[in-house]
Formats: sequence, structure tokens, C-alpha cells
Amino acid sequence: MKYTEYFGMKNEPFISNIPTNKLLQLPGTLAVKQRLEYLVNVGGVMALTGDVGIGKSTALRWSLDQFHKSELYSIYITANTASTNELYKQLCWELKIDIRTGSKSLLMKSFKAAIEEIVRQQRCKILIIIDEANLLRADVFAEIHAATQFNYDSKNLFSLVLAGQNSLFDKLKYRISAPLSSRVITRAHLSSITGEQMNDYIKHHLKIVGVKHNIFNENAISAIYQGSGGLLRKANSLARGAILACMIDNENIVDEEHVRRASTELI
Repeated sequence: MKYTEYFGMKNEPFISNIPTNKLLQLPGTLAVKQRLEYLVNVGGVMALTGDVGIGKSTALRWSLDQFHKSELYSIYITANTASTNELYKQLCWELKIDIRTGSKSLLMKSFKAAIEEIVRQQRCKILIIIDEANLLRADVFAEIHAATQFNYDSKNLFSLVLAGQNSLFDKLKYRISAPLSSRVITRAHLSSITGEQMNDYIKHHLKIVGVKHNIFNENAISAIYQGSGGLLRKANSLARGAILACMIDNENIVDEEHVRRASTELI
């Protein structure tokens, strides 16, 4: 028997891809939304940082869903340590551009032309999100600045979000990154959630899968909070593992021992 059946759950609990209308609106999530709205209205660059598994991508996904599709055209890519050419190729692929060149200048020209065409035809704001931006090479930051310039740098045709781990700020402080850093108009840092927020988070996720009562006792929630360090991704893994351990013991309430056993399965 699956633990979802054992506990009468409608769906798999504690997953990262739940619909945005069912996400718990934590303070950090709301802070990202407010800054993103400001960014889109003004134009510029936003830097979003936080530890691995803190919920940066989820916060961005929820924030983007608050915009009407007709008012915002969003592009999402995941960065790597490759060259500027590879970054432009990723952007062109997302813009459905048929790439037939490896020339950096032609790739940039194609990218900018596509951006101008979207603005002209759809008359909407454009937002580009580069996730894992801390992986970008230092020289790529300088090239990104060049990509943001239109009409002698007199227009902001798209806004940019650089999301990544805390080392992103360090890279933005490099001298070669100074032109791009000068365009940063807002920044947000997602911190670990509190113990009280963890309690709300666990109850919320149980509720959306149809569990009407809390199957975690207080010690279990404390153990998840301590074991995860307040990081949502690890908390999700601990909670699912603890539910499984509880079912294996043929019990109905998850306790700290179940969480401890779940923690031995994680790295």
C-alpha cells in the first residue's frame, strides 16, 4: 500500500510542483512578488539570492502567475558555466529563433531583434529570468549588460532577474560586472523559514492533499525544522520520508523517530 492511500491523501504530499494557487504565501514569497512588480514597471535588473532549496524558483513561479498573460512575456533559462554564445543560444531557443550561426554578434543581433518584435507586436512587458546565475562566468556578466542596451541605451525593452546562490552578489561586485551591477534596482534574499512558519507549512501541505488533521506531532515538526535548517526542499524530503516510516510502523502519528529515520536516507 502507498502511504498516500494509508493516510487518505488525494495526491502526493510535499511536492515542489503544486499549482501556484495552492502555494502557501510565506513572507519571502510576497517580498519577491513586490520587488518583481516594481522591476517590471520600472525596468532594470533584480538580484535574488538564497541557499539551495530555499524556494527561489517557487517564489518566482508564484509571482509570475500574478501577472496577466497579456501584460507580461516571460523567458526562463538555467545558467551554466559555458560561454556567452551558449547563453545567447539558450535565449534564442526560448524565443523560437532558428539558430544557424555560432557568431556571438549575430546571436545578439537575433536576440535583440526578437525582443523588439515582441514589444512592437504584443505591446507587453518582457521579463527574462536567469536561474542559477551564480554559475555564470565573470565575462558573461559584461556581455549581459550589452544585451540590455537598446537605442543608444535609452530604452529598457526587457527586465532581468538574476537568481542564484549567495555567491551571486560576490560576482556582481567584480569590476568586470560593474556595468551590469549598475542596472540592479532591487534585490531580495530568501532566508530560512522560522519554526512557526514550518508548522504552518506542514499543516498547509497536508490540507491541500485532503488530510483534515495534523498527522505530525510537535516533536516531529521540530525535528523537521532542525533537520532541514528551515530549507523547504529538505523539509519536503524529511516530511515524505517520515510519513513513509510511520506507515511502515503501522502507526497514525508521525513522531521525531520517524523523522530521524527519514534523515538517514538523505545526504
